[in-house]
Amino acid sequence: MISYFNKISLLFGCVLFVFSSMAQKQEGDEWNIVTKDYSSYAGISVANGRIGIVPSEQPGKTKSIILNHVFDKESENGVSKVLLGINFANLEIVIHGDTLSTKNCSRWKQVLNMKEAAFITSCRYREDVDFTFTYYALRGMPYSGMIDVKVTPLKDNIKMQVAGQIICPAEYKNVDSAYRVMKDLDARMPVLQTIADSPFGKHQLATTASFIFQDKTPDLRHQVCDSLHHELVFDKNLNRGENYQFAWTGAVCTSQDFSDPKSESERLVIYQLLGNKQVVIDRHKKLWNDLWQGDIVIEGDLESQQDVRLALYHLYSFARDDSNLSIAPMGLSSQGYNGHVFWDTELWMYPPILVFNQAIAKSLLNYRFDRLEPAKIKAQNYGFDGAMFPWESDDTGEEATPTWALTGTFEHHITADIGIAFWNYYRITGDKQWLASKGYPLLKEVADFWVSRAVKNNDGSYSINNVVGANEFYHHANDNAFTNGSVKTVLTFAEKAAGRLGIIPNSMWSEVADGLMFYYTKDGVTKENREYKGEIIKQADVNLLAYPLEIVTDLKAIRKDLEYYEHKMAPEGPAMSHSILSVLYSRMGEAEKAYELFKRAYVPNKRKPFGALSESAYSNNPYFATGAGGMLQAVIFGFGGLHLTDKGIEQKNPCLPKQWKRLTIKGVGPDFKIFEVK
Repeated sequence: MISYFNKISLLFGCVLFVFSSMAQKQEGDEWNIVTKDYSSYAGISVANGRIGIVPSEQPGKTKSIILNHVFDKESENGVSKVLLGINFANLEIVIHGDTLSTKNCSRWKQVLNMKEAAFITSCRYREDVDFTFTYYALRGMPYSGMIDVKVTPLKDNIKMQVAGQIICPAEYKNVDSAYRVMKDLDARMPVLQTIADSPFGKHQLATTASFIFQDKTPDLRHQVCDSLHHELVFDKNLNRGENYQFAWTGAVCTSQDFSDPKSESERLVIYQLLGNKQVVIDRHKKLWNDLWQGDIVIEGDLESQQDVRLALYHLYSFARDDSNLSIAPMGLSSQGYNGHVFWDTELWMYPPILVFNQAIAKSLLNYRFDRLEPAKIKAQNYGFDGAMFPWESDDTGEEATPTWALTGTFEHHITADIGIAFWNYYRITGDKQWLASKGYPLLKEVADFWVSRAVKNNDGSYSINNVVGANEFYHHANDNAFTNGSVKTVLTFAEKAAGRLGIIPNSMWSEVADGLMFYYTKDGVTKENREYKGEIIKQADVNLLAYPLEIVTDLKAIRKDLEYYEHKMAPEGPAMSHSILSVLYSRMGEAEKAYELFKRAYVPNKRKPFGALSESAYSNNPYFATGAGGMLQAVIFGFGGLHLTDKGIEQKNPCLPKQWKRLTIKGVGPDFKIFEVK
């Protein structure tokens, strides 16, 4: 997968996860995950594909804002790293001189409403006031977020002070903070604003924020706390029975997307401030309702339903159909892996998105197509033809992996993974115009790369040598199973794409595809690479030949590889391997074994209180969107029996675990088909 592991000696014992003790029982229903306990807290991102807001357990507080594909350097001599936004999403509330926090509130509760993509914190300050904070990363205004606040006093003469805050990350430069009241003929527009340069000067960032009041605007005052932190403050006296509502809204813009981020951030806030608060909330809810036309419904197992919906919610949150951007492994929940894009997108997250939302899938592919030229230049730089995509990609399309990580120099299978994703889009949409303009041009360059990368052996066969495969524990592998399998697949797909367009393909594509070598033990198990001697592997590699590549189709061969490699996977490996095994057991009709592996793929990785997925059972870096993609594939392509074929999406031999009464997969493909398993 994507972590940077040195090749180390691993002690691999019998590691058993008892799911009932590892997993917390989340409260709520099919659409709402509820927690009343913050003793162990891994939060959930509220995101819209452009910005991710990461709330904390503290009422009205936000840990960070993550920007999608806005990069500066991670260090003076380092690679790129995705930037934090200047954080507008914090409120500080003081009642009778006492600051609201978890220390002085009761009835604390947080709810993730997945249907409306709303994150709600409610609490009671002593026995005096009830508060509700609802966070939105506005889907219809992708550079904006809002905190909608409801205050219900339980006593008379409550003196409340509210501060809306803008807090700039400490590493930013040339910080300029200001408060202004702009006026036109009939409106006063108070705005709080911070402008700064990113740490190494690549971008200017601007954040603007303001209050929105239902009734008369109270007197506002500006407070400067320090050079990085300033506030807009108002006072309000409240009496019992009086419901008081206001909102704090902000916008984060950068020079990546705007020539004048300062002015644009102001306009976005002013639009909401002057009569459009409910309009943008209603638009947000409608857009999320549209997204949920693609959904998975599990009857009879509320915990699995919540977990699966949470995974799909995150994939929808971390991408959008109008961005031409991709998804990093941690999405918009953190700066993990520097916000770079790996094979995680094409192999793990993209297939579920392709099934449910072809517009978002197309946007993910556009990210790669827009960077085809840098990939062609990289191939030339290494002496190859065609296009050679980077293992870690940022805004430039050049290699962004730290030089000490050999994955960036040798993990070449990503170039095949991208090509496979392109053909699968055509398979599902049948968009021949797209195939001619984008699909085939990329597939041709990918295929030409692999022809030049492969080496012809004395017997006429072909090898691909000196690579890092999906099993990143093994460096300098020759004829790695998954690398050879993905290359064989993409060369075949390139040939098919040419045929659909009436183009004569390069004859070398089929020659190399047919000649690639796979090796076997004396017992008939497919070897992870030519020299493989039974070492522990990081994650599924050989098993990918059966799914998703469907190169190995003989059931006896699939089982033999399954039974061998299930016990060779390192316990600290990433979440997705057992998802692959689950799909394969489902396709062999073994529902209970598939269910066991489905749960093993993610339950040990869940983190309290919402069930956010970490990368492995031994890490604490949620939310791991790659793992979400894996578990969704186990449901869609395993239990649901869906297959991506040259005839579109077809259902073949679904199977239902006994824990579920019914599985319904809705909104599938361009025709929004419904598939049921009973």
